[in-house]
Amino acid sequence: MAYWLFKTEPATWSWEDQLAKGEAGEEWDGVRNYQARNFMRDMRLGDLGFFYHSQKDREIVGIVEVCAEAHPDSTTEDDRWDCVDVKALRPFKTPVTLDTIKADPRLSEMVLVKSPRLSVQPVTAQEWDIICGLGNTTP
Repeated sequence: MAYWLFKTEPATWSWEDQLAKGEAGEEWDGVRNYQARNFMRDMRLGDLGFFYHSQKDREIVGIVEVCAEAHPDSTTEDDRWDCVDVKALRPFKTPVTLDTIKADPRLSEMVLVKSPRLSVQPVTAQEWDIICGLGNTTP
């Protein structure tokens, strides 16, 4: 299993929107960055991801699961762009802010710290466990 982080602006797609999609989940569409697209192409069913609210809040608020592997993004006719589908699994008991992540020396090499603009990014197993601990949620 691999771990990921999915960034979204809460005004566009929030944790509550994701929860409302239930077991069916929803396409993680609209990504127009080749590196982020390639990460989605690497994802497999059952991979887990952090759901991160960008912009104002800048915090991890929940955990999602990949429920459909990479397929053409339905929001474009351009066949260069793929996406995966994700479904909400559980919220964080305590959201983990970007400031908290940056302040923790164990997370200094995290992609979120090094390349904060990348909308879809990998997370190591060690980073996953640390952040779940900070968020008081089960990995």
